[in-house]
Amino acid sequence: MKVIPYGGAKTVTGSCYYVEVRDLKLLIDCGLFQGLEEEKNYKPLPFDPKEIDYLILTHAHIDHCGRIPLLVKEGFRGKVICTEPTEKLARLMLLDASKVMYEHYKNALRKLPRTGKVPNPPLYEEYDVLEAMEYFKIRLPYYQEMNLSRGVSLMFRDSGHILGSAFVELMVYDEDKKHKRVIFSGDLGNKRKPIVNDPDKPSQADYVFMEGTYGDRNHKSFEESKQELLEAIEYAIGRGGNVIIPSYALERAQELLFVLREFYEEGRLPKCEIFLDSPLAISITRLFTSHPEYYDRETYRIFLERNPFELPNLHFTKEVEESKAINSITSGAIIIAGSGMLNGGRVLHHLKHNLWREECALVFVGFQPAGTLGRRIIEGAESIKIFGEDIAVRAKVYTINGFSSHADQSGLLEWLSFTGKPERVFLVHGEEEKLQVLSKAVQENLGFKTHIPGFGEVLEL
Repeated sequence: MKVIPYGGAKTVTGSCYYVEVRDLKLLIDCGLFQGLEEEKNYKPLPFDPKEIDYLILTHAHIDHCGRIPLLVKEGFRGKVICTEPTEKLARLMLLDASKVMYEHYKNALRKLPRTGKVPNPPLYEEYDVLEAMEYFKIRLPYYQEMNLSRGVSLMFRDSGHILGSAFVELMVYDEDKKHKRVIFSGDLGNKRKPIVNDPDKPSQADYVFMEGTYGDRNHKSFEESKQELLEAIEYAIGRGGNVIIPSYALERAQELLFVLREFYEEGRLPKCEIFLDSPLAISITRLFTSHPEYYDRETYRIFLERNPFELPNLHFTKEVEESKAINSITSGAIIIAGSGMLNGGRVLHHLKHNLWREECALVFVGFQPAGTLGRRIIEGAESIKIFGEDIAVRAKVYTINGFSSHADQSGLLEWLSFTGKPERVFLVHGEEEKLQVLSKAVQENLGFKTHIPGFGEVLEL
C-alpha cells in the first residue's frame, strides 16, 4: 500500500489522502484549504481524478468535502462512499460553498479598478455541486464491512465528531485471508459532548493516520465551558450589550442551541432574544431533526419529548433584511452567525456594530486557523478591518475550547491506545508545532513510533 497526503499534512485544512493498494486507487476525503493555505485550492490536483475508483468521505465539514465538485469537474467518475447524514449534510455545505465563492468573486471584481488584483474565479458553481452529488453512490452504515475489490475491504466506525462522521478501517487480505488493517481517523470527537456519541474504540491496527488538531493541549470540561458561556452572556446582557458568537453552521450551531435550551429550562438564561443568523445553520438544524438515530442516548430521549434545538425566544433569520434588522438591537441579543472563522458571512456585519462596544462580548467556540481574522483577534489585535473600515476591538473576547468537536490530547491518546501495537502512527490534520507535541506524548505514553508526513510525501506501508 502507498499513501500520499495531499492535504491535512502539517495543517488542519484541505484533508485529502491518496491511497494505492494493489490495482485500487482511493481518496480519503477531498477538502478545501482555508486560511493561509487557501491558494492551494487553485493549483492543479496532484493526481489524475479519472483514475480514482472510490472517494471515501469521513464527514461533511468543508475542509474534508469541499473540493469534491472540483474533483468531478476534473474527471472523477468513481463512487463516493459515506454515511447517509454525511451525504445530506455535504449537499448543503457544498451548495453554500459555491454561493460564498461566487459572492467573493463578484465583490473582488467590483474592487478590481482600485486594487488591480484579478481575483481567482470560483472553483465551482451550483451546477457543479449538483453534478457531483450524482457520484454519492454508496451510503455505508457504521460497522458494515464492504468489499472494495478482491482482498480489500472497508468499514466505518462512529468518530463522534459530528452527525454521521466516521473513521475508516481499511483491511487488506492476502491469499491465506490474513490481513493488515490501516485506520484513518478522520476527525475524532470530544468526549461527553451533547447530540453525538463518544468516538468508538478502534480495532487493533498495523498503521494509523490520526488527526492532531488539539494534540498539544487538553480542553476544559464541557461543563466548565458551558459555565464560561453563561458568564459571557451574563457579562454582556448585564451591561446592556449583545453577545456575538461566530459559529460553524454544522454541529457547533446546533450544540449552542442545545445548551441555550438547557439554560432556559433550568431558569439560568438571562432575559434575551436569540438569533440564529445563518441560512445554512438553519437548514442543517432542520436536517438534524430528521436523523435522531445518530444521536446519543440523552439527546434521543429529549427528542422523544420535544425538539432539543428549540426554545421560546429563538428566532431563525433566513432573509437578508431580517439579518440587517438585528443590527438595530443594541442590547439583550445573543447572535449566532457564520462564518465561524470570520472569513466572511453575516457575522462581520454584527461585529461592525458591536465589536467596538465595551459592554458587548465576542465568544469564540471553534478553532481559528492561522491567517484568519478570528486568530488575529484572539492574539490581541487592537483593531481589525471590516469592509475596509478600522473597527476597534473593545468587546470582551472569550475563547471557549471545551465546545470543540475535536478530541484533545488525552482523548487522542486514549483512542490510540486501543489500536494495539501499530508499526507506525502518522500524525496529520494539525499545525506542525502541535503535532510535534503530540508525537512526543504518543512516544512517551504509548511507546508507538510516530511520523509527521509532509504534503506529497510518499508513504510505503
